[in-house]
Amino acid sequence: MPSRIATWELCWAALGADTVEVSHRWVVALMRKRGHALVKMLWRILGNEADVCDAYQDTFLQLATYGDRKKLRKPEAFMFRTASNIAISMLRRRQVRLHAVKELGKRKQHYAEHDHGAELDARHLTDLLRANLARLPEQLRNVIVLKDLAEMPYGQVASILGLTPATARVYRCRGIQLLGNLMMRSERGSAADSDEGESNVVP
Repeated sequence: MPSRIATWELCWAALGADTVEVSHRWVVALMRKRGHALVKMLWRILGNEADVCDAYQDTFLQLATYGDRKKLRKPEAFMFRTASNIAISMLRRRQVRLHAVKELGKRKQHYAEHDHGAELDARHLTDLLRANLARLPEQLRNVIVLKDLAEMPYGQVASILGLTPATARVYRCRGIQLLGNLMMRSERGSAADSDEGESNVVP
């Protein structure tokens, strides 16, 4: 996996900071200041460099549409929320594509187990986690993204989201519980699909 520092350098180079209009320089300065934390958060949500770079660029473009920094009460908070929402939207589009592929795969014989079963199980679990994270209510999801994926302290999470630290803790607790329930339902659904697939195989 490419390092996150290397990913940030790639994103930064693609941004073309030297060619950005003067009215957008505040966006460049903000993304340079918090760029490493932003890329780390995006990596943990999306899991691959190409999507991280796309989300980073889209975040810049959305911020740039505001032109004047004074239009935003909390620019840093807005940047993280914007990046999180972009990444979650990308996850949802990815799930739509994966669902289509899965439906096609059901028409073929269930694939045979092989030596990389443990690696596939871990990848499957990670994909389920990302998919279910996208299903959480926005307030709960935002707290989990900033606290657990961006590794921010509760005080900073609360400041970014306009909450009290106590409320951020409550939201995280509820979010983790709901995420756990969604994961269990997904696992049961996967097991049911697997059993159905096996039952359809002619011996």
